[in-house]
Amino acid sequence: MMTKSVTTSNLAALQMKYFHQFQQRRIHVQHFTFWGELRPQHLKETRVILQHSGMIDPREIQEYLAVGGYSALAKALAEMSPESVIDEVLRAGLRGRGGAGFPTAKKWQFTRNSPGLPRYLVCNGNEGDPGAYMNRLLLETNPHSVIEGMAIAAYAIGAERGLIYCRSEYPSTIQTMETAIEQAYQLGLLGKNILGSDFTYEMDLARGAGAFVCGEEGALMESIMGRRGEPRVRPPFPSIRGLWAKPTNINNVETLANVPHIILHGAEWYAGIGMENCSGTKTFVVIGDVEKPGIIEVAFGTTLREVIYDICGGIKGGKQLKAIQIDGPMGGCLPSAYLDMPISYDSMQAVGSLLGAGGILVLDEDTCMVDLARYFMEFTQGESCGKCNPCRNGTTHMLEILTRICHGQGRLEDLDMLEWIGEYLPQVSFCGMGQAAPEPVLSAMKFFRDEFEAHAVEHVCPVHHCRMPIHAMAAAA
Repeated sequence: MMTKSVTTSNLAALQMKYFHQFQQRRIHVQHFTFWGELRPQHLKETRVILQHSGMIDPREIQEYLAVGGYSALAKALAEMSPESVIDEVLRAGLRGRGGAGFPTAKKWQFTRNSPGLPRYLVCNGNEGDPGAYMNRLLLETNPHSVIEGMAIAAYAIGAERGLIYCRSEYPSTIQTMETAIEQAYQLGLLGKNILGSDFTYEMDLARGAGAFVCGEEGALMESIMGRRGEPRVRPPFPSIRGLWAKPTNINNVETLANVPHIILHGAEWYAGIGMENCSGTKTFVVIGDVEKPGIIEVAFGTTLREVIYDICGGIKGGKQLKAIQIDGPMGGCLPSAYLDMPISYDSMQAVGSLLGAGGILVLDEDTCMVDLARYFMEFTQGESCGKCNPCRNGTTHMLEILTRICHGQGRLEDLDMLEWIGEYLPQVSFCGMGQAAPEPVLSAMKFFRDEFEAHAVEHVCPVHHCRMPIHAMAAAA
């Protein structure tokens, strides 16, 4: 391992040297990846942040340099001011990939303009949705793309220290990131006077205990500081009062991995991918009843039909599509009528859902929507931190009602109670977790009301999934 510091003057020479070595290695090893779910790119995919995943060895920084790694950081430090970096990201239209899609550059502006030093940068890698592993794959297959994105973001907001928050359940991710951070330090790409400039940026890894709620910004910061992971009162927002009461910027893994591409290729290039007001690409984990589940990366504006039927090969066994559940345990369920809807933050909000982190669960005709709603509520109730009464008791009560309905002991008034609690929780819950917890239930009831009524009134599961008591089935007959 080379330990001589890299500077802007010798970076290009090193990249060329490692490129020739990389080309020789590729003759013998075409794909290096730990993930079978990352298939060869489909024609309808647009890979930006995943373009090198599976092609370079994540344990060797030389291979990231061989494909142009850290060129964007060098460009930012040598040719751009922090304000111009923020402006470039703003014109590119990059929106946060972790939730509701807030403009990334505006978040950076708030943090940079906040009084108080030091400032902190945090990469939120607490990916806890069932079946979701987009961020984990990126951290394990191309860790330096995230490190470079963090360094550029830190330069933009004026932060000298950053942290990547990872789940302890991902030991391979932690090991990969620790190796990558150490290598970046050895080459002078982290630490003092990066690339021969006057920019200093120290970086470390913070391990989470696995709480789902720590994906929420306030709980994440409390966890980093060694406290119980519980949400904070907002305002003040993290950009004003974050870690150790100092200005803190929090972005997720995918957001930061996009930054080097924007700086290197320009805002106009990036804005040309996707659609108006929603530029760039989004990674998704497509799971459930599809022929080819796995991780994909598509431009915004791609339809759900293209994702499910073209890229993922359609529904297993030639069955009919029943529903699509987006954004994990707190996302909405959409019927097949929405197949031709373009994927974007705005289109999802228009139908009362969120794009979220990027999980797509495909459900065929044999899925019981009532039991699915019960399953997601069971997850959310179990992951509630319990800080606020509405989330703690509201999710518990909704789970009790759904469980009773699935066991053939429901009543019609139970459906009214589910809707009442579901509409009440978003108004009074302390954080986004409690506010979004009822969404799978409410959306399933909205589009599949007849299935809920069959369970609650007739005590029959139309798809014969729920085990109804004999006396309930006899009464229905």
